Amino acid sequence: MNTSTANNENAVAMREAPIIVGLDIGTTKIAAIAGRKNEYGKLEILGFGRANSNGVQHGQVLNIDQTIKAIHEAMNNCIQSNPDLEISEVYVGIAGHHIKSLQTRGDMVRQDPDNEIQRWEVEQLIENQRKTFIPAGDQIIDVIPQEFHVDNFQNIKDPVGYNGVKVGANFHIITGDRNAIRNINRSVERSGLNTKDLVLQPLASASAVMSEMDMEAGVGILDIGGGTSDLAVFYEGILKHTAVIPFGGENITNDIKMGLGVLKQQAEAMKKQFGSALADETKSNAFITIPGLRGMPAKEISVKNLANIIQARMSEILDFVSYHLKQVGLDQRALNGGVILTGGGAQLKHLIQLTEYVTGLNARIGYPNEHLAVNHIEDLKNPMYSTCIGLILKGYSDYEHKRKEFLNKFRKVEVPESLKTTAVVPPPTEVAKEEVVNMKGRKNMNGFWDKFKNNLIELFKEEEDKKI
Repeated sequence: MNTSTANNENAVAMREAPIIVGLDIGTTKIAAIAGRKNEYGKLEILGFGRANSNGVQHGQVLNIDQTIKAIHEAMNNCIQSNPDLEISEVYVGIAGHHIKSLQTRGDMVRQDPDNEIQRWEVEQLIENQRKTFIPAGDQIIDVIPQEFHVDNFQNIKDPVGYNGVKVGANFHIITGDRNAIRNINRSVERSGLNTKDLVLQPLASASAVMSEMDMEAGVGILDIGGGTSDLAVFYEGILKHTAVIPFGGENITNDIKMGLGVLKQQAEAMKKQFGSALADETKSNAFITIPGLRGMPAKEISVKNLANIIQARMSEILDFVSYHLKQVGLDQRALNGGVILTGGGAQLKHLIQLTEYVTGLNARIGYPNEHLAVNHIEDLKNPMYSTCIGLILKGYSDYEHKRKEFLNKFRKVEVPESLKTTAVVPPPTEVAKEEVVNMKGRKNMNGFWDKFKNNLIELFKEEEDKKI
């Protein structure tokens, strides 16, 4: 089969693929993103909407009515971005203090040991683990197989095709509070949607920001959200550990509010604009001027004091990460891929340096553009949307492995202009030659904007030494 025939077949297959929607119900925001894979296997974003979240605290839905309003707003914004969309089912992320995980081992004696192991037998083995005893009031969210074994053969990644009397595996089972899960499902259903699946948020974020090479090398994914920070640890291609750390960006904002005596909105704005995770990297003579309340005099706040507050809370979160890595014996040199920081909180200045100092591992920011098509607006490549894009990828994994039935509505929906970049970087294919020609006319304009941006940066650098 020649290359052009294969590409044509891929194009037809992807046009028939379903549109999958990820819904991230977070503490500070609710995001809805609709996507479909193109013929290159990359994700094209067909719709995008977000709304402020009011009914969620520390990752848990506490006020269902407020959460429904926020979901409605996010979904309406998503559909407004592309009126061709029809959305009825969503993949939903789940996190919160109530999430727990446990390790189990399960085995199954085969009825016909002379035949090769079939895929349905592996699925049956996984399904059997859903009968594992867990505390009353909890519910199993996911069962993730780690390494398999067939008779005396150990550490098998996929047992399909092996022969043996007994097949088994080690499992990572994720559980959550039954009421917390029910509140999420109620909020989604009363918004007129069906929950296709609940996915642990750190696993969704991990699929969006890491590659197969990261999994093999060993890596810790830290998703710093508004209410919680979620950790997933991978080693030799296997999920080894998950944990939910009960602190996030909201805790940092509240620390600033209490420590500096400012309003919550002011604390959030200062954190985003002037915040740093390392106090030593800030200037001691830089100050922020906050307007006084109801005729009171303006308040001056030291940028270094702000950084001290942020560093204290971020160090606490990273200490939890170090603790969990030691628990599974993967601290220090074991994780060659280091720590990947993602989520909205990952955008804090100097957070990479603090992470490397506290954990002793290399660190980098994980952007969800690993699987994205090249022509999308920069907003979608923000780490805060890692979970949402990872939920779509989880849906595609279910579709490609035929784990779930999808609605047979393969409608032609194009990427809306509002979600495309003005300067498109084409993929290295014959199809993109025409786009390269179109880009030449934009070269001078790009130079102008680069110069304008550099002048702005210089302006802010000069003002940092003054009172802001």
